[in-house]
Amino acid sequence: MKLAELRRLYVTEGRALPSALERELRADPRAGVQAVLKAVGKRRRKNRAEGQRLARVLKFERALWDQGITHVAGVDEAGMSPLAGPVVAAAVILPVGLKIRHVDDSKKLDPETRDKLAVVIKEKAVAWAIGEVSNTEIDEINIYHAGLLAMRRAVEGLQPCPQSLLVDARTVPVVPQPQQGIIKGDSKSLSIAAASILAKTTRDRMMVNMELRYPGYGFAKHKGYPVPQHKAAIQKLGLLPIHRRSFPVVKELGGLV
Repeated sequence: MKLAELRRLYVTEGRALPSALERELRADPRAGVQAVLKAVGKRRRKNRAEGQRLARVLKFERALWDQGITHVAGVDEAGMSPLAGPVVAAAVILPVGLKIRHVDDSKKLDPETRDKLAVVIKEKAVAWAIGEVSNTEIDEINIYHAGLLAMRRAVEGLQPCPQSLLVDARTVPVVPQPQQGIIKGDSKSLSIAAASILAKTTRDRMMVNMELRYPGYGFAKHKGYPVPQHKAAIQKLGLLPIHRRSFPVVKELGGLV
């Protein structure tokens, strides 16, 4: 087999290297062949590490599955600190035993990876739902309670209903299910991580659409977060209907104080 073909099959396409062929290649002194073997070894190590990580982040789900609780929902929110737009939460029930490679805390993933994983999560989940709380509601009840309300709406939107909840560091109010708040849960529970990805990608799409509606503010880039570009746009162009007027920095920048 030519070297270019070896690279294509076992490096670019990532196919499993047959053991007989591997033994042959290990006896081949060519630098290009040894580079292929090195790349294959690196991929194997990464795969082993990912398998070990997935085993760890299913610990909380597995404890419930072992009790016969099959509909376990992970819950997380996105968009607590931005100056504009809604806060969005997601709830996700994954099938018993399902492992989705690379699902992790959405903040650790680049946008392209998040978008791809969101598609996979929606396809494979038993159920998923989104809860949204608008900026006007945020101003009425404050951002802390808005985040809780978004999570409650996400949980209530699930069909079938969950039997138990795993929540990122909080407690969802006014729901009947038993629940467990897990500090840094989006890094410790696959279900919560899946919810964090759906919440983040959903809200990001909303803010990209806001850029089309309100050009000049840079929402497609910063998603409403309090970055210098956003603050400067508020000072120059004024407040929009989607700005959270209860936030002190928005009041200051918009001349409301």
